[in-house]
Amino acid sequence: MEPLNLFELEALAKEKLPRIAYDYFSSGAWDEITLRRTRDAYNEILVHYRVLVDVSRRNLATALFGQSLAMPLLLAPTAFHKLAHPEGELATARAAGAAGIPMILSSLSTTPVEEVVVASTGPVWFQLYINKDRGFTRDLVARVETAGCKALMLTVDTPEWGRRERDVRNGFHLPPGLSAINLVPSNERGEVIGQTGAGMGQAFTWMLDASVTWKDVDWLCSLTKLPVILKGICRPDDAGRSLQHGVAGLVVSNHGARQMDTAPATIEVLPGIVEAVQGKIPVLLDGGIRRGLDILKALALGANAVQIGRPVLWGLANGGEQGVRKVLEMLRQELDLAMALAGCPDLKSITRDLVSQYSTKH
Repeated sequence: MEPLNLFELEALAKEKLPRIAYDYFSSGAWDEITLRRTRDAYNEILVHYRVLVDVSRRNLATALFGQSLAMPLLLAPTAFHKLAHPEGELATARAAGAAGIPMILSSLSTTPVEEVVVASTGPVWFQLYINKDRGFTRDLVARVETAGCKALMLTVDTPEWGRRERDVRNGFHLPPGLSAINLVPSNERGEVIGQTGAGMGQAFTWMLDASVTWKDVDWLCSLTKLPVILKGICRPDDAGRSLQHGVAGLVVSNHGARQMDTAPATIEVLPGIVEAVQGKIPVLLDGGIRRGLDILKALALGANAVQIGRPVLWGLANGGEQGVRKVLEMLRQELDLAMALAGCPDLKSITRDLVSQYSTKH
């Protein structure tokens, strides 16, 4: 049967993908408590819909950092798209461009950044980590600027890799011919990145630097004229502190529940973080978005836009570019309908009073 929603699309992807790939994409850290909580938290938010509002026309468009978006949705950075489809990140970039939204390319892309930018008709942003080798990081920033990326997204919740036991059990590795192509030159040992080691913890530890602090955020901002967005914010005090360090925006994220288990769901901490930044910079959110209704709830709680990660991979596994286009169209249609039913003709009308954050069981 043709999938009607992203849950059904994931079920099809699970059937099609090798177990090592599906587990890599879908797994969370340790006992996967945060993985489940991040999704379940949306079900506890109630929508207090308005009636007798003219919603015959709905406008989903918005803008971020001077870039127009057809809807308040971005493609979050996710690794190794060629594990899901041979065209990998190129298929994803084309689908994002066709939908009029940005794609954020992961450092762990299996396609060179230059090729991805050329393939997309929309903006491409680049996600990075601050490497132990600061010279490599500096060169990578210059490279992605030259390629034409429109923003940098710095992941800040990863001093070490979280322990994802499904990957360890499977001995996660990339098949021959695939690598983290944008990072290969930094491996002085001559290894093809990701093809050896048991899981992420061994294969990619060389990428990270557990000594990174706020001074390194200042350093990164000094290297580039691109907007720098911090991804991985969980606490209001960290959100408030970011205002002192020249960043252009934040992503409330728990890394797809792949780092610290028993961390809160992102939608739970979103309102406090929005309050802390006081509208001075945009706040994005990712984690658990599976319905257009989830997007409505996140916007009502103060997010300027949301990001999706795993659903993109399920789309890739079910038809490459056309599969990703289907994912984005599903969410667009669901958000459009949710806005109509909630009495919201445009994004400005999606206000805090539209939702109560928790159900009566709390």
